[in-house]
Amino acid sequence: MRLVFAGTPAVAVPSLDAFIASDRHEVVAVVTRPDKPAGRGRALTPSPVKVRAAEAGIEVLAPDKASDPDFLERLRTLGPDCCPVVAYGALLRPAALEIPRHGWVNLHFSVLPAWRGAAPVQHAILAGDDVTGASTFRIEEGLDTGPVYGTVTTPIGRRETTGDLLERLAVEGAQLLLATVDGLEEGRVQAVPQPEDGASYAPKVTVDDARLNWTAPALRIDRLARACSPHPGAWTTFRDRRIKLLPVEPTIALEAVDAKPGEIHVTSDGDVRVATGGGWVRLGDVRPEGKPVMSAAAWARGTRPAKGEAFA
Repeated sequence: MRLVFAGTPAVAVPSLDAFIASDRHEVVAVVTRPDKPAGRGRALTPSPVKVRAAEAGIEVLAPDKASDPDFLERLRTLGPDCCPVVAYGALLRPAALEIPRHGWVNLHFSVLPAWRGAAPVQHAILAGDDVTGASTFRIEEGLDTGPVYGTVTTPIGRRETTGDLLERLAVEGAQLLLATVDGLEEGRVQAVPQPEDGASYAPKVTVDDARLNWTAPALRIDRLARACSPHPGAWTTFRDRRIKLLPVEPTIALEAVDAKPGEIHVTSDGDVRVATGGGWVRLGDVRPEGKPVMSAAAWARGTRPAKGEAFA
């Protein structure tokens, strides 16, 4: 089939690669978000999908909006049979949705109807889910409400971060998306409407959401730190300056230490542990404001937290 692939971040690249490598389909163009300022110099930077498409010699379309008349006209001229989508990041209106005869088929990183929305993997970790997965569905006007073609499931590792899990799901999901498009071409897959029972929503996790509340139990602190790694990064403050905490680890209580939530305790062997509203967490790496990532032990040696000092 003639395909126009839509996607933007790195997690979409494995799916694009799967279609490029397929001998059954032709990727005639890629749709992605416009270049964005990035880095300290705020230079305009192309998306990972745009970079990969350019390497493969594929035409790139980057409209400001998917409803732009020039974009819609080019899409009609290309005449795609199907438009696979992975994390494109823009709203698709009916004028675009009606162009390919097999529609726009989205790869979503949850087992729908669970965790519809922008941040399904982060919310699965936050909720303490044991299992997640990926789904392919036909895009309609609702938020991830379209009928489902297929799913895969996978356990969530006890120490997995959002970055770890997305990396796995991007690869496993690419094969699901390819199989779905293959099945559409052969007429052997049917879209099944999603049940409303069990639907849950996963809005974007903001920087404010990523602030640690040390009165929460250790397990909650652990989940938030893993869910926000690598972005936006769980954070707290120390001496009125922000410090990002990379994944932490719930640990056994320190004997003979009576501590308030957020209080920092450096053990004799250099471990940095922090009291929570229920138990303790052990810090791994940290990133103080304006400084590079370092081990918690190195941070503590340089900062020398006084007895009783705490994160806020």
